Amino acid sequence: MKSSRRPSSQKNQSAMSEPGTGDFPVVAIGASAGGLEAFTQLIQALPDDTGMAFVFVQHLDPTHHSMLAELLSKGASIPVIEANNAAELEPNHVYVIPPNVAMGILQGRLQLTPRKKDSGLHLPIDFFMRSLAEDQKGKAIGVVLSGTGSDGTLGLAAIKGEGGITFAQTAESAKYDGMPRSAIASGCVDFVLTAEEIAQELVRIGRHPYLGRATVPSVETLPENDGGYEKVFSLLRKTSGVDFRLYKAGTVWRRTMRRMAVHKIDSVLDYVKHLNANAEEVEQLYQDLLIPVTSFFRDPQAFEALKSSVFPAILKDKSTKGSIRIWAPGCSTGEETYSLAMALLEFLGARAPSLRIQLFGTDANERGIDKARSGVYLEQIAQDVSPERLRRFFVKFQDGFRVSKAVRDLCVFARQNIIQDPPFSQMNLVACRNLLIYFAPALQKKIMPTLHYALKPAGFLMLGSSENVTAFPNLFATVDKKHKIFAKKHAATRLHYDFPTIASP
Repeated sequence: MKSSRRPSSQKNQSAMSEPGTGDFPVVAIGASAGGLEAFTQLIQALPDDTGMAFVFVQHLDPTHHSMLAELLSKGASIPVIEANNAAELEPNHVYVIPPNVAMGILQGRLQLTPRKKDSGLHLPIDFFMRSLAEDQKGKAIGVVLSGTGSDGTLGLAAIKGEGGITFAQTAESAKYDGMPRSAIASGCVDFVLTAEEIAQELVRIGRHPYLGRATVPSVETLPENDGGYEKVFSLLRKTSGVDFRLYKAGTVWRRTMRRMAVHKIDSVLDYVKHLNANAEEVEQLYQDLLIPVTSFFRDPQAFEALKSSVFPAILKDKSTKGSIRIWAPGCSTGEETYSLAMALLEFLGARAPSLRIQLFGTDANERGIDKARSGVYLEQIAQDVSPERLRRFFVKFQDGFRVSKAVRDLCVFARQNIIQDPPFSQMNLVACRNLLIYFAPALQKKIMPTLHYALKPAGFLMLGSSENVTAFPNLFATVDKKHKIFAKKHAATRLHYDFPTIASP
């Protein structure tokens, strides 16, 4: 494929936009058996000026040359190209995955690597969609068409979690309905339509301010809207008890605009009317704002850092007295809490039965807590969990895996609003990763003393890769800067907590 350049507007995008996002949406379309027919119907229903880039990921025989791009180009009104490594995406183009590769995306360029022969379960759709979600954030769109199995379900969940929009083909119109049914059952699909209807909806959504060239607002302020957002916050607070005025404004704006795009609403005040008339939509917006983005062993090196520096120190701490307590606030659907438990068991080995181990996973999202308690996950977790860990810590369960009872028994999950509910106490470790990034500075200022309070005198705090404690030098000392591990300091001044102290569970 000959090289090309993006429009200059892409290179001069606002500094307030999220890193990795362009000024046009990128649509990932995944399919397996029966997918060629469905994608042909979709692409033939697209005009030549959608302003979107399309990436088609089909399950292909790794040993045969693919004629897919040639076949698709016959009825398409836009160029259809087999993807090349480092190809920079352009709007109004279709890029087709070649055979025998794993395809991702980084800073708007496709990344092709040879498919590993011993990689086990091959899930190219999930792989690309998860990469797209991380790279393009709210500009990512995911579509799952006909196919068997469940490839694409975790990918759509990742896209929706990052603020993108998701589609699945109706089971009735799909030649093979396994993939669409799996995606729909997961609850991560915004639109369930036929292939032709998906094309029409893509055109409409591409014109909505959320996916158009609207500038992402400053994280400090929300756009002027005649009090619309205050009305949204009031409805959410009344329904959920969570005050989203304390969240970063950019996050609230993107999540609200995403729901507005789904419902074809351009005005915040019109969306308020929709919320007042539809209690279910208030719950849907609440779920979107809580951002349930997680996976097993996210940032694997961080777990190795726990095993090399934190867990040994906890064992040496005389106050441990045979009991290890870990709290994971913002645990979402439980993967982080279970990962901590598995890493600890790996470190302890034969010493584990002699210790009383307790892990507490908490989240404001009751749906996430229910899933965490069940411990049941799709088979695609094999992308994040090694075969050895799958054998040791999981049992095969229907079309996926269930965390073993021995691990589940160590973990207690409970609904908790960290903003206002009492914290746990006497923890050896608090792993609060990728939660603070969504909170405004005023809320972070309230939460950090809470985390400090929850720890034992020799306890540790672990944050996400984009989080730090630099604004709280009197509370924490750096242990591992790269992996964001900190040790509790004895506070020089008496700290005030505006919540009652509760007994340890």
